Amino acid sequence: MEHKSYYPKTGLTEYAVKAAELVFGLFLFAAGAYLMVQANIGLSSWWALDIGIANSTGIDYGTVHNLVALAILLIDILVKEKIGWGMVADAVLIGTFVTLFNQFRLVPEFHSMLAGMICLVAGLLLCAVGSYYYMDAGFGCGPRDALMVALCRRFPRVPVGVIRVFLEGSALLTGWALGAKVGIGTVIATLGIGVAIQFVFRVARFDATRVHNENVMETCRAVKRLLGS
Repeated sequence: MEHKSYYPKTGLTEYAVKAAELVFGLFLFAAGAYLMVQANIGLSSWWALDIGIANSTGIDYGTVHNLVALAILLIDILVKEKIGWGMVADAVLIGTFVTLFNQFRLVPEFHSMLAGMICLVAGLLLCAVGSYYYMDAGFGCGPRDALMVALCRRFPRVPVGVIRVFLEGSALLTGWALGAKVGIGTVIATLGIGVAIQFVFRVARFDATRVHNENVMETCRAVKRLLGS
């Protein structure tokens, strides 16, 4: 059986279901990121940047995450990358969910290596499952991924891996310079997220390359047409 999101959405009910799937996926991703921070054994690159800025400004790091994402989203728009509602939701919801988790103190900050490792691995798996639901919704990629694509278009002779390392490394080094914690968890998160995503996608028999991703205008036109039919 072909996966439904391999084709364009055809009805209002399907749009509603996919929108709910998008939000659910972002919620799971935020929960995973929160666990990885609470593991307290080293931060992944972008969260290191967020927490580094938070340490310097006094703004909670969930809000900083949203502000950084919105800044990158603006760059994506300026360089005319394809913008989907998933990208907008990513920039607004992930940090908001993390802020809520922090306010309710759902998980304590761990202070032992073993507990931290378990928490980190659980976070990686949640991020991977969240990525599955988020990408399956078919509303486009996140701001950071779009920025990577934009750089690849403008520097076609530079391998995508080099561009990815440049972005991740720049975020990590800036965060570290601003006082964010870098450690064994940073290495595990950097190497482990790809493994976790591959595992979850294989279990779900999901091929992200075959998903039909809509941009904002496509979604608006389609919903308007369906409402008028």
